Amino acid sequence: MDKSLIRNFSIIAHIDHGKSTLADRILELTGAVDKRHKGEQLLDDMDLERERGITIKASMVRLAYLAADGKTYILNLIDTPGHVDFTYEVSKSLAACEGAVLVVDAGQGIEAQTVANYYLAIENNLQVIPVINKIDLATADVARVKRQIESVLGFKEEEIILTSAKEGRGIEEILEHIVKVISPPAGEPGHPLKALVFDCRFDPYRGVVVFVRVVDGEINLSTQLKMMHSGKNYKIEELGVLENLKYTKVNSLSCGEVGYFMANIRDAREIVIGDTITDSRNPCAKSLPGYRRPKPLVFCGIYPVNAADFPELRQAMDKMKLSDASFVFDPENSQSFGFGFRCGFLGLLHMEIVQERLEREYNQNLILTVPNVVYRIKKRDGKIIEVDTPAKFQPVDIVEAYEPYVNLLMIIPVDSIESVCELAKSRRGIFRSNEYLGEDRVKLVFEIPLAEIIVDFYDRLKSLTKGYGSLDYEFKDYLPAKLVKLDIMLNGVICDAFSSILHKDKAIYKANALVEKLKELIPRQVFEVVVQAVIGNQVIASAKVRPLAKHVTAKCYGGDITRKRKLWEKQKEGKKKLKQFGRVEIPQEAFLEVLRI
Repeated sequence: MDKSLIRNFSIIAHIDHGKSTLADRILELTGAVDKRHKGEQLLDDMDLERERGITIKASMVRLAYLAADGKTYILNLIDTPGHVDFTYEVSKSLAACEGAVLVVDAGQGIEAQTVANYYLAIENNLQVIPVINKIDLATADVARVKRQIESVLGFKEEEIILTSAKEGRGIEEILEHIVKVISPPAGEPGHPLKALVFDCRFDPYRGVVVFVRVVDGEINLSTQLKMMHSGKNYKIEELGVLENLKYTKVNSLSCGEVGYFMANIRDAREIVIGDTITDSRNPCAKSLPGYRRPKPLVFCGIYPVNAADFPELRQAMDKMKLSDASFVFDPENSQSFGFGFRCGFLGLLHMEIVQERLEREYNQNLILTVPNVVYRIKKRDGKIIEVDTPAKFQPVDIVEAYEPYVNLLMIIPVDSIESVCELAKSRRGIFRSNEYLGEDRVKLVFEIPLAEIIVDFYDRLKSLTKGYGSLDYEFKDYLPAKLVKLDIMLNGVICDAFSSILHKDKAIYKANALVEKLKELIPRQVFEVVVQAVIGNQVIASAKVRPLAKHVTAKCYGGDITRKRKLWEKQKEGKKKLKQFGRVEIPQEAFLEVLRI
């Protein structure tokens, strides 16, 4: 195929600025879907995406567009997520493109993720087309948003396209700009095959479906594929493109094209996102740079409720990693729950989505432990180790502790500066800079510990700014901190699921909150349960869950009081024994509630 007629592009934006709706209108205009059978969020094929109204996974589709110059162009469109937790999906999608459509809401204006995604596109040397969407809204202020795009992102007014994806206005203008502004793919058809693996899915009937972008050369049905990372060879069983939302078989994929192949790959661990594919009979000399390995920012333990389900959970996680390369996990053992996995996520929403997908798509019944970030510890022997679980934190052996800090970028309304700054400072944030983006918006930059923002910071920010605040963050460095390990003891036995590492100044507040919440959530047993929060050997908060009362003297009527006393003494001894050996039952809600503290 003539590569001068191919255009590979992504749609990028802040969350809820209309990327998926714009993608729907492009699909309709190019005839990829029949208007009679149209739906909402056509590329968001997960139930979870439709329910939450957010894009979780980047989706691609191939379209044919007859342009004004009379030529038919092949457009490979990738719709990407907008939430900060799914930035890795955006970055790997951009690596397979030559251009990006940057969408900005006409009412909200430029947000934190708009700026972050724009710089991601620039880093990948992409041509960016700025689009102001939702111009049909009563709250739209097109002139203000134009000024923001010109001053913050440096575009000229004539480069900005005005659209309403809901009403279908301006869609043809975007497609004409894509054809004119975005370059055709580079690469040489005559060179040895070099293709990038940028996504995968698992089909229960046909195995792993691998999505590739051909950079040099050509793939056909007789090509003997070789993965340069693993060195394994594969015979192609099906080759195709995702045309009009359907898997369509083709005989070959040439230089610049995007498509998929199946090779009866049953083990999900064989495929690495970002790997380079070549022809084993005529291999390329050097592999593509691939993707920067995503660094997990939040860790938690995931365990099956029934220990016998551990092998099934491992298989489910292997398949999950295929469609989400930023999800990492390693096996671990817990005193409370037995065998499970220590899992790394890019944020708390990412953790929540992975949990829901494992439960829905793979029918897993799970227990999650308290989330924490990765700390660094300098030991007495001079070694520096990374601690991603409280079990590895041994205060006796520590000389100095370091915690991760991030550069936090917030874009907020001017009238909420004071309350947002107070929030950031209460979370140990250090003010770095501010910049006014027009009359009513300001960009604030803080240096803040990651542990302080991963749980409820975004919710608090939204509340203080009446929904108009947005944030983005990037890892800065590890800085010295006074850290302690907080353990929860139930009747003198440490429950490692509730253990956490935190800053010394926050320990007493967190200990009291945990103890009070567990006192409410742990159901009354036939024996008394003492809940204690401890740091080392020091108890800093304590509460008791009263035992269930049993009327053992109900059968005694009249007679000597000594009969009743004997029964009461016997009951007391029994309860003492139970307290020593009885197992405290903790409901699943307790673990979920503790996450919110």
